[in-house]
Amino acid sequence: MIRYLEMARVSYRRHRAYRAANVAGLATNAFFGVVRSFVFLALYRARPEAEGYDLLDALTYVWVTQALIMPVMHWGWLEIAQSIRDGDVISDLSKPVSYLGYWLSRDLGRSGYYVLCRFVPTLFLGWLLFPLRQPEHLTTWIFFALSVLMAAIIGFCVLFLINITGFWTTDVRGINGLAVTAVNFLTGFIVPLEFFPPAARAIAEFLPFAGMISIPMNIFLERSTGLAMLGLLVQQALWVGVLVLACHMMLAAATRKLVVQGG
Repeated sequence: MIRYLEMARVSYRRHRAYRAANVAGLATNAFFGVVRSFVFLALYRARPEAEGYDLLDALTYVWVTQALIMPVMHWGWLEIAQSIRDGDVISDLSKPVSYLGYWLSRDLGRSGYYVLCRFVPTLFLGWLLFPLRQPEHLTTWIFFALSVLMAAIIGFCVLFLINITGFWTTDVRGINGLAVTAVNFLTGFIVPLEFFPPAARAIAEFLPFAGMISIPMNIFLERSTGLAMLGLLVQQALWVGVLVLACHMMLAAATRKLVVQGG
């Protein structure tokens, strides 16, 4: 366990070294947060409420989802796929640690950095520029923190599964492009899942992608309380277990393919 904590720490320090890139990313997040906010301001002039979201909820949704982009949904991350193409995967698989645990530790270290240096500043900017809702109860903050942790693990597992398709394909960019498009909608990032037609909403809320954005948002906005909020965390935890198992199974199949091919 100490090894994995150390790998997470090193990953945190590695991302901390790129301060200029983080400032640029923060500015980009804030810019699109403002643009999306004005879109909702225009929409809500004609309708004071939509599917239980008032204007304050909608603005909060915009800035929390913008803040969650890097901790949870780091688009275009293909480092594992690149290591497969380069052959560096051999040395990674030879390390005296779990291959999945190695990459998960690194990713959680990265997520921890972006929670402090991207999530908090982005949300703070949102509070400065617009009226936003904030949780009224301390337990909501605790549940939200747990939800974001599980959202980060779900996001990592999705990207891990995309990356290791590189054992079977020569280029995963096409698969990644399709997956990113689907994830943008099915997580509730573009619009809340509550805005979907009933049948599409039911499907989207069942899939693991809801655990990346929609569930943390519902907890933050306290749209679910008590046992219902706990139920959302349980749903996330179940998908974490399913996806981690899927990653292990797919990695085992990929490793067998690598051995059969002779190296």
